[in-house]
Amino acid sequence: MTPDSIAESESVSEPLDVAIVGAGPCGLAVAIALQERGSSYAIVDRGCITESLTHYPSYMTFFSTAERLQIGGVPFTIPEPKPTRRDALAYYRHVVAHHGLEVRQYEEVTGIERGEGAFTLVTRTWDGRESLIAARAVVIATGGFGEPNRLGLEDGEPDDRVIHYYKEPYPFFDQDVIVVGAGNSAVEAALELYRNGVRVRMVHFADVLDRGVKPWVRPDIENRIAGTEIPMHWRSRVARLGPGTATILREGTGEETEVPNDWVLAMTGWRPDAALLTGLGVPTDPETGIPAHDPTTMATTIPGVYIAGVIAAGYNANKIFIENGREHGALIAAHLVNTPR
Repeated sequence: MTPDSIAESESVSEPLDVAIVGAGPCGLAVAIALQERGSSYAIVDRGCITESLTHYPSYMTFFSTAERLQIGGVPFTIPEPKPTRRDALAYYRHVVAHHGLEVRQYEEVTGIERGEGAFTLVTRTWDGRESLIAARAVVIATGGFGEPNRLGLEDGEPDDRVIHYYKEPYPFFDQDVIVVGAGNSAVEAALELYRNGVRVRMVHFADVLDRGVKPWVRPDIENRIAGTEIPMHWRSRVARLGPGTATILREGTGEETEVPNDWVLAMTGWRPDAALLTGLGVPTDPETGIPAHDPTTMATTIPGVYIAGVIAAGYNANKIFIENGREHGALIAAHLVNTPR
């Protein structure tokens, strides 16, 4: 089934008020705000509830406090000052149960067509079943994990050796690993690898650590770098991978250094998948990756199409987090209430 064949289908039901694509914290916050105003909705996600959080490092601790991550008026109560990944996963599932949200998990939206007075979403489940959802408005809340920022290796990037998600250090014991980047993800991965028997070095395009590195982590990584326990290649990039080796190129001088290497952890960030928005005709700034929208209502330039969460930050994923993205739901719900059907 494709959007072009929708007109021939007899399975489109009476339109819902809103279809929400993405069941992350910000998508859930949109659903709660709509539910509180009596609007009908559907939440669809190609993965599970808060799929992106399941890819975070197993023992990650959030920078934010629990209070700043809570949504829907449900208290996020934990004994420690900052929540862990496990705390957050449990909390957001509790929110879903508390509000009785119905989430269609493992159901990907493969296309959306604009019709007269409604949108039709084409969906496909993990086992291949296809269906249609009709809605008067659509909220795209698919987050920032659409496509990883690639390394641009001279000979291409092998998927079996370059990894863009880091979960835990144990698969890399007694291996030579390069961590690319110097933000929180890269720094915490490098330290955890180092302390679990991994020969780790870091490569970063700049000559300093990112400003956002957690203050309680920064002295640790600075000491490890200063003591060469974790070698750091500043103003450099990984140029090529060979059998058991990697070539690191220093920018500016062109100097090349070949080092032993088994794995590359590319903690270089991700960019959102704007395919659904592009298909709906929503323009995206080519430099920032930010979809055209009104930040006071989260409405895009296409009537009835909204965005919520990290996707509104474009390529700068550090601009919008759960803390401020959770507010988008109330903005969208208020605008929908005041918009004539």
